[in-house]
Amino acid sequence: MIRPLELFIALRYVKSRETGFFVSFISWVSLLGVALGVAALITILSVMNGFEGELRERLLSLSAHATLTGSVSGQSEALLAERARQVAGVKAATPFVESQALLIHGTEMEGATVRGIDPTQEGDVTAIGQSMVAGSLADLTPGANRIVLGRSLAFQLGVTVGDELTLMVPTVGIGGELSPRIRAFSVAGLFEVGLQDHDSVLALASFEDVAVLLQGGGVRGVRVVFDDVFKAPVAAPLLARSLGAGLVARDWTIENAGYFRAIRIEKTMMTLILLLVVAVAAFNIVAMLVMVVRAKRTDIAILRTLGLSPASVVKVFLSQGIAIGWCGTLLGVVLGLLLSFNVELVVGWLERHLHFQVLDSEVYYVTRIPSVVQMGDVLMIGVVALLLTLAATWYPARQAAATEPADALRYE
Repeated sequence: MIRPLELFIALRYVKSRETGFFVSFISWVSLLGVALGVAALITILSVMNGFEGELRERLLSLSAHATLTGSVSGQSEALLAERARQVAGVKAATPFVESQALLIHGTEMEGATVRGIDPTQEGDVTAIGQSMVAGSLADLTPGANRIVLGRSLAFQLGVTVGDELTLMVPTVGIGGELSPRIRAFSVAGLFEVGLQDHDSVLALASFEDVAVLLQGGGVRGVRVVFDDVFKAPVAAPLLARSLGAGLVARDWTIENAGYFRAIRIEKTMMTLILLLVVAVAAFNIVAMLVMVVRAKRTDIAILRTLGLSPASVVKVFLSQGIAIGWCGTLLGVVLGLLLSFNVELVVGWLERHLHFQVLDSEVYYVTRIPSVVQMGDVLMIGVVALLLTLAATWYPARQAAATEPADALRYE
């Protein structure tokens, strides 16, 4: 345990001007390096958390929290959805059917995923309605043969609301010959989420219309929305087992695993890269303490002759390095939190005064920089920074403790 005497000597060394300008300069550089590294880590991880939340919101705007596929003897998708809605924690459940299809308008043809939904039910349908830029989901009445397209898909086909297009589902007959099913649909609306996987490939129609077209084919099941999206990985399998042994559950973390795996890799790499800034500052602390030890050899020798033990000498220099590391870490945490909570104001100020736009609305769907501060990240960064600075002080502190009083005083 570090006693007041050792801490007192360490603080005297920190404030001392006798060690020279260069040592003081390195001390300040080390402190600022730790602070900037910690602040940069907190800010960047908060921004990446914000973009992850934005991506999750956009992905789930047209995706349920979980899908239950398969069949239960004697029970339709509508009945399974009704049973699912009675389970605690389930906010909404809607039947669906989907298949790959070919959309044809004039000379234009595009592949798409056609999904049959029930627009009268709440849940992910509500989120789809919020993404509509033209028309309404209410127009998807059974038997009307109406369809809602992603905005990019509609642009590729050259259609708008009110236009007619042909939907073709390729199937194979009993003899192995190609036997496509074809039906004409009118465009009832357009939606835009901001993700190519939705806007350029997804088409929505009434559940009954798509079911009739597929004639028992395609993927069928129930789309489920839970009260808490983060409980879906655990709640979905439990719900599937409670409804019937023939159901298979897939939650949003599985269906969109590629996106979130990429974000995790990016966050990990950015953390490692920016930790190098803190590591460089920690090496500066090593250099500074080594020079302090050389400058204070006589002081160390005198303290040893007065009865200060080698362990106490180690604690003196550990305290000095830790004081610089703690001050730098604390300053970095405060600066990082200020930047993270005000990142939009800072970016807006930079855009106004430097006359550039960070996220151009003509290029990016997301035109603002979101920031979500997670205190777990802040705590992790602070602890790692403190451990790095503590490790950096160990070698020079041990060198100081190894100083022989007789040798140090002989050559002075």
